[in-house]
Amino acid sequence: MENEIPPALQGPTAKEKKYDRQLRLWGAHGQMALEESHILLINSGPGVVGLETLKNLVLPGIGNFTIQDSAVVTQADLGVNFFLEDKHMGQFRAEHTCNLLKELNPDVEGHFITEPVELFLNKPNALKPYTLVLVTAPIRPELLSQLSSHANATNTPLFYIHSVGFYSHFAINLPLAFPVVDTHPSPESTTDLRLLNPWPELVQYAAEKTKDLESMNNEDHGHVPYVCLLLYYLGQWRKDHDGRVPQDYKEKTAFRNLVSDAARTNTPEGSEENYDEAVAAVLKSLNPAEPSSAVKEIFKAPECQRIDEQSPSFWIIARAISNFYDKHTALPLPGSVPDMKARSADYVQLQNVYKTKARKDIAEVLEDVRRIEEEVGKKTKVDEKEVETFCKNAAHVKLIRGRPFHVVQAGQSIKWGDRAKSLAQMLTFPGSLLPLYIAFLAYDEFTATPNKDSLGSASQIPGAADARLDVENVISVSRKIIDDLINEAGTFIEDPEYSEVLSTTADFVKELVRAGGAELHNISALTGGLVSQEVIKVITEQYIPVDNTCVFDGIRSKSEVIRV
Repeated sequence: MENEIPPALQGPTAKEKKYDRQLRLWGAHGQMALEESHILLINSGPGVVGLETLKNLVLPGIGNFTIQDSAVVTQADLGVNFFLEDKHMGQFRAEHTCNLLKELNPDVEGHFITEPVELFLNKPNALKPYTLVLVTAPIRPELLSQLSSHANATNTPLFYIHSVGFYSHFAINLPLAFPVVDTHPSPESTTDLRLLNPWPELVQYAAEKTKDLESMNNEDHGHVPYVCLLLYYLGQWRKDHDGRVPQDYKEKTAFRNLVSDAARTNTPEGSEENYDEAVAAVLKSLNPAEPSSAVKEIFKAPECQRIDEQSPSFWIIARAISNFYDKHTALPLPGSVPDMKARSADYVQLQNVYKTKARKDIAEVLEDVRRIEEEVGKKTKVDEKEVETFCKNAAHVKLIRGRPFHVVQAGQSIKWGDRAKSLAQMLTFPGSLLPLYIAFLAYDEFTATPNKDSLGSASQIPGAADARLDVENVISVSRKIIDDLINEAGTFIEDPEYSEVLSTTADFVKELVRAGGAELHNISALTGGLVSQEVIKVITEQYIPVDNTCVFDGIRSKSEVIRV
C-alpha cells in the first residue's frame, strides 16, 4: 500500500561488529571456514610458541581447538608462559592453558588431552576430527613421520614449529595440490581494460564519448574517460601503422607522446586530468591479455587435463576457463574499472559496459562447467559462486604443490631432491638464513640421536648438560649436512666461501645450544604471529601461504622463506 511504512534498515549483527576488521580481510566465506575448523596442537618442550599461535587463532574465531600436552606445570613454565600462574604448579599444562585460551573468545570451543602423545597417536582415527595440525619441537622423529604420513594421506595441512632462544623456524606440509583462487593481488595488478582487444559494446561506447572530440568545449573535453581517450588514439595509431598497435617500449613511448600532445593546456587548471591519467596508463594498459606462467601451468596440469567424477570443483572450473582461453585467447574479464576523471553518469555507464561483459564471460564458463559435469557424470554440482570468484581472479590464481618438510632421522642423510642445486647455491648468498635452517636440522638430529657420548639420555636437549661438548657435536652434524647437500647438488664451493658457510652455521649452532632448549617469550610470541597468519591463509584458502619453510633470526630481526 502507498501509506505502508518501509521496514527499518537492518544494521550489522553483534557478530559482524565483533569481527568487522577481519571480515574486511577475508570476507564472510573466509570467516565461515575459520569457524568450521578444528585445530590440533601437539605441544611439547616449553610449549610457548604453540600456545602463542593458538592465541592468535582463538581471537579471530576458529571453531574448535584441542591441545595435546602431557606435561605438568613447573617453575620453568611460569617464567616464560603468561597463560600459567603459581596456583597451576604440578597440574596438567594442557588443562589450564586450554581454559585460559577459551576466555579470550567465548565463541570458540576448547579441548585438551593429557595422555602422552605416543598413546594418543596409537589410537584408531585419533587425528580424524582435525582439519589442521600444529606440532611444536622437540618431538621424536618417528612420531613426526607418523603425522607427516597422515597429512599426506588425508590432505590435512601440518605445521612444524621450532623456537629456541633468539631463533625460530616453521615448516608447512600442504596437500600435493593446494590451489588458492582468492590471492588478493594488489589493485593495480588486477586492472584489465582489454584495450588491445575491445569487444563491440566497449568500442561503441568509446566512439560515442569521443565523437567530435576535437571540437568539444573544454568542460566536455576534460571529462572524457581516459579509457575512451586511449581507444580513440589507438584508432589513430593503427591508421598510421598498418593496423598495428604499439608493440615495444619505444612505440609505446611514442604513443604516450601522441596522447600527451593532444591534451589542451588553455584550461583554467592548466592541464587536463583525464589526459594525465591516459598518459600514465599507457605502459600498464597496452599489454595483451596473456595469462601468467603460473596460470598456464594450471591449464597444463594433469588434474586439469584429465577430469573425472572425483575431480574437485577447482579443476573442473580450471578446465572450463582453459577452454575459454583457447577459444578467445583471453581470460574471462574481471569487470572492474579503476577510478578516473569523468562525469558520474559516464563512469557508471562505463562500469556497466565492463560488468555486462564480465557477466557474459562468467555465463559462458558456467555453461562449459555444466557440460563437463555432465560428460564425467559429476553428481555434486559446482557452486555458481565458485565459478564467479574463479573468473574474477583467473589471472592471479595460484597453485601450490605441497612438499613434505624434512623429518630428521638420527644417523640418516637428508635428501634434498630437485632443490639440492638451488639450495647449495643459496648457501653462499650474503645474509642467507639457510645456514640457520641447517643449524636447526643439526639440532634436531642431535636431539634424536640415542646414546650420546657421555650424556646418557637420548632425550637430552643440546646445551642442557654439557654445552661445550654439545656445541662440538652439533657443529659436526651441521657440517655433514652441508657436505651432503653440496655432494647431492654436484656443485663445488670455493674454499673461502665454504669456510664462511661453516663459520656462519657454527655461530648459529652456538647460539641455539647456548639457549639450552629454552624459549624466549618475545621470540615465540612473534613466531606465533607469523605461524597463525599462515594458518589463516591455509584455512580460508586466501592469500598465498609460505612455500614451505620460514626461518627467523631474532638477533638481526630478519626472516627468510626457503623452499626445501
